[in-house]
Amino acid sequence: MAALYACTKCNQRFPFEALSQGQQLCKECRIAHPMVKCTYCRTEFQQESKTNTICKKCAQNVKLYGTPKPCQYCNIIAAFIGNKCQRCTNSEKRHGPPQPCEQCKQQCAFDRKDDRRKVDGKLLCWLCTLSYKRVLQKTREQRKQLGSSSHSSLSQKEQLSRLSSGHYNSQKTLSTSSLQNEIPKKKAKFDSISTNGDSFSPDLALDSPGTDHFVIITQMKEEVASLKKVLHQKDQLILDKEKKITELRAEFQYQESQMRTKMNQMEKNHKDLLEQMQARNRELMKQVAALSKGKKPVMTSP
Repeated sequence: MAALYACTKCNQRFPFEALSQGQQLCKECRIAHPMVKCTYCRTEFQQESKTNTICKKCAQNVKLYGTPKPCQYCNIIAAFIGNKCQRCTNSEKRHGPPQPCEQCKQQCAFDRKDDRRKVDGKLLCWLCTLSYKRVLQKTREQRKQLGSSSHSSLSQKEQLSRLSSGHYNSQKTLSTSSLQNEIPKKKAKFDSISTNGDSFSPDLALDSPGTDHFVIITQMKEEVASLKKVLHQKDQLILDKEKKITELRAEFQYQESQMRTKMNQMEKNHKDLLEQMQARNRELMKQVAALSKGKKPVMTSP
């Protein structure tokens, strides 16, 4: 009997293949508690309920520090203390000031001085690294499915070719004696045809059983090559779309931060103007009170 393993959520036992690789969850728990991205820090977490859109760490920070602001480096709305998120703050302490990301062109990538930590030799920020790895994972899964389907079709073709070749060999064995008896007759017939002036080759009358299988294998090789080409084009298209989405997201976050700064400046100007008008109103009230008492008002500079 195969060994059973417990689900980390419901503690029911299932075969190892039925559990997820990362969280070791069964199928029902994966459906009931999917992996979603946090609204603030953009990290993936297991959703407890449909209304829960932020992770536990951000929920605790909201209670302590209030709603976060966009980070001045990565523009992720996760700056609870100051103008930088905790991820960029820690990375800046370890690796120095940020550098431009080669994907989204923002000043939010940190050089760790290790080429093995780079993605295909590129210096990417945290969000672009996750997007790139996600695209690569999808590509690997598609190639794996394509390889398994092509392998199964090739095995079926090989079995068919073996059966046909075995049938041909049996037929060849059974007809050997009859062919030996008919060869002199056919030779005389071919000689008579050649004497009449017609050209005929006896080799063309014998069909080759491996020709059809060779054609099928060649066609399948061409089909696999064309599918690989299409897959490469799809991968490039997905990468381009991911790049465009990242650029649009960065532009949206930048515009949002600019609008927030503009609104704060307008609010400050409005407050200053209101204070000036209140001070001017108090001066006018003093002048009116002085006139009512018959005193000469003292004019002050505005």
